[in-house]
Amino acid sequence: MPRMPKRIKFRKQMRGKMKGNATRGNYVSFGEYGLQSLDTHWVSARQIEAGRIAAQHYLRRQGKVVIRIFPDKPISKKPLETRMGKGKADTDFWAARVKPGTILFEISGVPEDMAKQAMARVAHKMPVRCRFVGRRLSV
Repeated sequence: MPRMPKRIKFRKQMRGKMKGNATRGNYVSFGEYGLQSLDTHWVSARQIEAGRIAAQHYLRRQGKVVIRIFPDKPISKKPLETRMGKGKADTDFWAARVKPGTILFEISGVPEDMAKQAMARVAHKMPVRCRFVGRRLSV
């Protein structure tokens, strides 16, 4: 089932601007390997779920998959062939804001080549260009 917030303070949000690179959530912290975004985009809850299923299907219950983004932004859309006016439309889907550098998914407990293949399958489901990254060594 697609993810969404349990409850929110306001039903609808403005679109907003997404400029610059990610300053938070931009390094691998829970797993050994990660999938890093190279573009700015809204990633819908359905796309996140499709990526999770693709990774878990390929890993066959080995290792652990961690999702680092959460769809907390309601995106509204008016129906086709509707006249202008009559207020803002209802929520169509939920999306996560993704900036360049954001880690989308992490995998641990599997060899690097297996993790790379799983992340390639996840990257096909994402609307952004992605790259495979490893965990940085702490100094």
